[in-house]
Amino acid sequence: MQYPRKGRNWYSAMGILFIVSGVIVITRDIILWSPEFVADFLFDSEINSAKISFGMFAFGGFLLILGLRKKIVQ
Repeated sequence: MQYPRKGRNWYSAMGILFIVSGVIVITRDIILWSPEFVADFLFDSEINSAKISFGMFAFGGFLLILGLRKKIVQ
């Protein structure tokens, strides 16, 4: 008997790792500075840690979806 191991692969693990890292960075920024200051970071023209952490959310979500997709076995 085979048990489906959906979502337990390299892509899912890396996706969760990227999402958790992004949460840590945003939480650290909000604790060190105020939420208004972090919001200003998001909307300025420079590349900074707030924008990179939202990129980490997007990339982690992509990897998570890639890891959870159903594989077609022939």
